[in-house]
Amino acid sequence: MYSEKVMDHFAHPRNVGEIENANAVGLVGNAKCGDIMKIYMDIQDNIIKDVKFKTFGCGAAIATSSMATEMVKGKTVEEALELTNKAVMEALDGLPAEKIHCSVLAEEAIRDAIEDYRKRQNA
Repeated sequence: MYSEKVMDHFAHPRNVGEIENANAVGLVGNAKCGDIMKIYMDIQDNIIKDVKFKTFGCGAAIATSSMATEMVKGKTVEEALELTNKAVMEALDGLPAEKIHCSVLAEEAIRDAIEDYRKRQNA
């Protein structure tokens, strides 16, 4: 059902936790399945220096959060905005059809955090 990469990111998630004084925070959820993702970023000079997450949800939600944070860490804000749920799924060697929404949430959480960052910069 799940690839080895999904199982690895579920059993050993990367970048779990919070960033104190994060300058970008994204929060998304899906009421239908109950998954909630919160992404914290430390963005300096337009580069995502650190990123962490807290996810309440199934194994696929945790795995996609973990993979998405790995994929944007060290990237520019613009590069991170190009991350798609398809890219997250491909990096995990696929997801079952009924779990695709988890990769969409990961993409949305990254975008929500960057939107928060931009609002803070213009405040």
